[in-house]
Amino acid sequence: MNIALRQHNWPNSEEATTIGGMGGEGSRKLRELSAADSLERLASAQYGRIVFSRRGLPIIRPVNHIVEPDAVVVRANLGASLLRGDGQIVAYEADDFDEHTRRGWSVIVTGVARVVMDPEQTQRYETLLDPWINMPMDHVIRIETEIVTGLELVDDLDA
Repeated sequence: MNIALRQHNWPNSEEATTIGGMGGEGSRKLRELSAADSLERLASAQYGRIVFSRRGLPIIRPVNHIVEPDAVVVRANLGASLLRGDGQIVAYEADDFDEHTRRGWSVIVTGVARVVMDPEQTQRYETLLDPWINMPMDHVIRIETEIVTGLELVDDLDA
């Protein structure tokens, strides 16, 4: 499946947004990341947070993941997490911030979550994904990367 990535255009995305009053040395700016840079940073993270809705309320669960060119893949216990994996819209977020330098990044992928049904693909993902929780993970969930947004907090001089 070939999915075109759509990147959110933040207001004044041509210019970074200055963040002041943070304490520490120097000011910081928010710089928008390209979809490719966002996915590269996401792939470098060891875990993230899947966000989905149950009865109209948001639910957030930490999980580890792998990133493919058109998807983020996680393992889940569908009964415990209430994630259906039947085509529901979800968000997946990961970030990395250094509290001392006050630099870092945040990436959010929004897309459709589906249970991987192909036995060969499921086996491959189960081998690549080792859940951190001592709990059976009975499904592999593939989140299509339909919308990819990323922001980086950088020194004012780097923006």
